[in-house]
Amino acid sequence: MTSAGLSGAKRHMEDSGDSEARTGRSQHVRNEEIAKAKWLSLNEITYKDPTGKERKWEAVYRTTNTGDGADAVVVIPIIKQSQKKDSLILVKQYRPPLKAYSIEFPAGLIDKGESPLECAVREMKEETGYTGIPKDCSPGISLDPGLSSSTVNMVTLEINGDVPENSNPQQHQDDTEFIEVFRVPKDEFLATLNKCSAKGDVVHSVVYAYAVALVQMAKQ
Repeated sequence: MTSAGLSGAKRHMEDSGDSEARTGRSQHVRNEEIAKAKWLSLNEITYKDPTGKERKWEAVYRTTNTGDGADAVVVIPIIKQSQKKDSLILVKQYRPPLKAYSIEFPAGLIDKGESPLECAVREMKEETGYTGIPKDCSPGISLDPGLSSSTVNMVTLEINGDVPENSNPQQHQDDTEFIEVFRVPKDEFLATLNKCSAKGDVVHSVVYAYAVALVQMAKQ
């Protein structure tokens, strides 16, 4: 075999070894807390990549996690009312990190000893005044896995718009919350979000993804 052939064979073996190493799995090694405040902590994470090399990552953790499951719930509230189109309830509130108002589904942290379904009903009542019945609950899912360890349960809540308690809903906010509530018909959902965005509001990714899914389903 020529020297060029030997070089090529060696390179092939090295490439094969790298390929085999990359079929492994990354592994968590340790966390080091760098800073901590009331609601959040900043951590430096050490982990091994699929080749066995140690690497570093920085991430935000919630200090409120009870260790029982997800940190919070995100509620998808669907209003059904006779002689009206199905609508979704959205909330609008100022988010300091964005320096802007955010368009979101109702959401909140899960209290210790509270189930995701109980939290969804409570947060819905507090933020919007509406009372609903949980229909579906997701497992713990991530919102921004490159930045934070935070996970949420996504709960679908069905609201009967014909019952008296939902005819004139009253919010039960604490003194730090200033939440605007509005209803959007399902068939106008994506268009409404685009209008909000054009006016300078920031639409939550979960809300926008849901709107896109509604449009795609309608086309099938």
